[in-house]
Amino acid sequence: MTAAEAVVDGMIAHGLDTIYALPGVQNDLLFEALFKAGDKMRVIHTRHEQGAAYMALGAALATGKPQAYSVVPGPGLLNSGAALCTAYGATAPVLCITGNIQSHLIGRGRGQLHELPDQLALLRGLTKWSERINHPTEAGAVMAEAFRQLRSGRVRPVAVEAPWDVFGMRAEVTPVAPLAPLAPPLPDPAALSAAAALISGARRPLIMVGAGALDAGEAVLQLAQLIQAPVTAHRSGKGIVSEESPYGMSLVAAWDYWKSCDLLIGIGSRLELQHLRWRWFPKELKVIRIDIDPTEMVRLRPDAGMVTDAQWVAQRKTSADRSGSSSN
Repeated sequence: MTAAEAVVDGMIAHGLDTIYALPGVQNDLLFEALFKAGDKMRVIHTRHEQGAAYMALGAALATGKPQAYSVVPGPGLLNSGAALCTAYGATAPVLCITGNIQSHLIGRGRGQLHELPDQLALLRGLTKWSERINHPTEAGAVMAEAFRQLRSGRVRPVAVEAPWDVFGMRAEVTPVAPLAPLAPPLPDPAALSAAAALISGARRPLIMVGAGALDAGEAVLQLAQLIQAPVTAHRSGKGIVSEESPYGMSLVAAWDYWKSCDLLIGIGSRLELQHLRWRWFPKELKVIRIDIDPTEMVRLRPDAGMVTDAQWVAQRKTSADRSGSSSN
């Protein structure tokens, strides 16, 4: 099997059936592998690399599932960079698959077609995780890890590159089964108890959800019902709890409610609305944050912060309050 065929097999094994792409000499062999895959993989051919990347981004945001695109290296990859940056900020599971110059010329500075001084370093600066396939025998493991990264922790784009010649190399390839996502960290019990105490003492709490809570809608709604708190969202959190439900609140209504709010509960949200848009805080306001990204607790320090999966905390808090014990 060629490395390109192993890459395509990896995408199919992880549930992908579409790739948005623009061919060129450095990834031609990938398109040969896609052709051999037949109707298992649909190729959406775009006129520009930016279009391929933004199509993958749009599909990822619309479905909540990983989506892939492929472009040539160098200027082709750079043309897709804006979409990668947007995917990084919008918490979108986008996989970039790109080629590179011939493996023996990487880092030599010979001015090869579409050469960048250090493309892999560039990719690692634009994504959550990036890796190079150096031989067909690595392809299965690299693709499995790429999808595990897409489904673990804070969702952000990842990238895989393969040199032009490596895409066409053949070897005995052992398939790698999909890897289970990394388990979310467990929150600090003291922080969990502190959050429970803040919720118990709040008179007018407000729940703010973001893209980090996309899979936790039901748990967030249960929490809202339990503590009788409205739920609002800005941009990426829209629809997690419908504004048509008794607990969903539009931004206009939330602004009026905010004036007398005494507890803000951010779930998978950067709290951009309150800190960058409204910029006015009620007196005695307390803040609870639930986010799987530990850097968020440093960026905006809450009164109680839990680094874990949004759904885990919402469900745990609900079950604890129903049992009458906030220490659970």
